[in-house]
Amino acid sequence: MVEEAPAFKPAFKIEAENGLRCPECGNTRLYRDGLRYLSSGQTVQRYLCRQCGYRFSWPRCERQHKTKDLKSEHAITLDRCSSRALALLEQSVEGAMSNIEEKSGSGLAGATQPGQTSQVDVKGALVQFMWWLKKQGYSDATVKTRVKILKQLAKTCNVFDPEDVKKTIATWETWSEGHKQVAVQAYTSFLEMLGLKWDPPRYRHVKGLPFIPLESELDALISGCSRKLAASLQLLKETGMRIGEAWRLKWTDIDEEQCLIRCRAEKGGEPRVFKVSGKLIAMLKALPKVNEYVFGGSSLSGHRWSFDKQKKRLAAKLQNPRLLNITFHTFRHWKATMEYHKTRDILHVKQLLGHKNINSTLVYTQLVNFESDEYYSATAKTTEEAKQLVEAGFEYVCTTPENIMLFRKRK
Repeated sequence: MVEEAPAFKPAFKIEAENGLRCPECGNTRLYRDGLRYLSSGQTVQRYLCRQCGYRFSWPRCERQHKTKDLKSEHAITLDRCSSRALALLEQSVEGAMSNIEEKSGSGLAGATQPGQTSQVDVKGALVQFMWWLKKQGYSDATVKTRVKILKQLAKTCNVFDPEDVKKTIATWETWSEGHKQVAVQAYTSFLEMLGLKWDPPRYRHVKGLPFIPLESELDALISGCSRKLAASLQLLKETGMRIGEAWRLKWTDIDEEQCLIRCRAEKGGEPRVFKVSGKLIAMLKALPKVNEYVFGGSSLSGHRWSFDKQKKRLAAKLQNPRLLNITFHTFRHWKATMEYHKTRDILHVKQLLGHKNINSTLVYTQLVNFESDEYYSATAKTTEEAKQLVEAGFEYVCTTPENIMLFRKRK
């Protein structure tokens, strides 16, 4: 009698029979995701959940979890947090927060002297501060900035002593008045998390006029960058979006037939719809469709790093140091300035930028000098020629008796 060969079982079925489940969602369908090598020389199997994408190791390593708790702000990112990760973080800082409350008492004015607070207390407080900001509804950019400032303060002073923090901020020569104002706001929210108050120092941001480059400089920068970076810069130039708004752009927000792009506003702004050129649509369509986001949903900080690197290379190659002053937000300033120069309509510029307060838009009126009303003129005989002139920034004036359309553009 011939014995039947055992039926083939996929790896995830074998793991399910052994009782292995995802600690995040309880799913039994898992991928094996390589091995984790411990300092003792042993190895543990890593798994990836096919349902929620959670990665974990089995069997668990106690030393591994302790390290993860102390460095959780690096191990778990803000934009991919989970309820289980949040619970672990809150448990890991309970001891640190109890020490903080004992030291603070009714106030923090005379809490502890510099050097008496352990690194565990500081790390625990910073982790708790990060998650408190997240739960309060602050944006990821604000959370990152405020936690970074608290880390800088913790290196030079006792963050549990407001007077020491106030002295450090006042004597920090490398910080501008605007940076000190942001630092005061960050520390105020830190004390608010602890249920405490302080007498904050007063710093006022000194406003200056934004740098407005030439259009030729922007075009040179766009043409010299990589495909993905060039597409994002062209998008900023034609629409005046914030980089955060452009980074959240989805493929469903693009209307290829009518050359329209829908913008989801950030920072309390207004949503907008932009009419863009066929050139920009073609540049966006050339990007790979990795997921629902036009720019792949990758890290914005990595995109900034790539922009700075390519900008420095082009500035040295073209012998133009002015390119170093161009940032993502410079494209927004340039677009607003050019629109006000062309239309002289501040309400139109306000709507274009998505501002809720017109005082934020009035700064661009100081950048345009209307003493010269000189124009470039152009003519068009066909609809296609007229379309090209409009895309180039010309505005329609009138049509002559010979059926020739006249256009103009400010010099």
